[in-house]
Amino acid sequence: MRIDYGSVFPAAMEAMVSLEKAVHASSLEPELLELVKLRASQLNGCGYCLDMHTKDAEAIGVEAQRLHLAVAWREAPCYSARERAALAWCEALTLLPTSDVPDDLYAEATSQFSPEEIVALTLAVVAINGWNRFAVGLRSPVGSYQPNAQRPPH
Repeated sequence: MRIDYGSVFPAAMEAMVSLEKAVHASSLEPELLELVKLRASQLNGCGYCLDMHTKDAEAIGVEAQRLHLAVAWREAPCYSARERAALAWCEALTLLPTSDVPDDLYAEATSQFSPEEIVALTLAVVAINGWNRFAVGLRSPVGSYQPNAQRPPH
């Protein structure tokens, strides 16, 4: 690890953990959130977060097939309409410079999520993209994550 960001600037960790607490206080399903975190981490090439969210998803019972196919979710029949809307929203926000979040994608999201849930889902994408940038930029050690260890809730 280049810098132990939680130790050298605790306020940054507190701010990120606060984002996570807000997301987890929403009505969004834990399985859906793990799929979104997994997909954003795939797009961002964050090995540490991929390791973490694969392990966390397995721990709550997400089927292995759904984890393996998240990279090709559009082609895979194992995702609900709600999950598809969440994954599309996640991709658009993560790839914002090239996506511009089209109106049809927003309409799809509003057909599956309440306004409060759309805000919570957006915050979930903001948070995982932030965590990805900490982990990639500061080189969190890939493979070191232990699901039952004491850690920030991301």
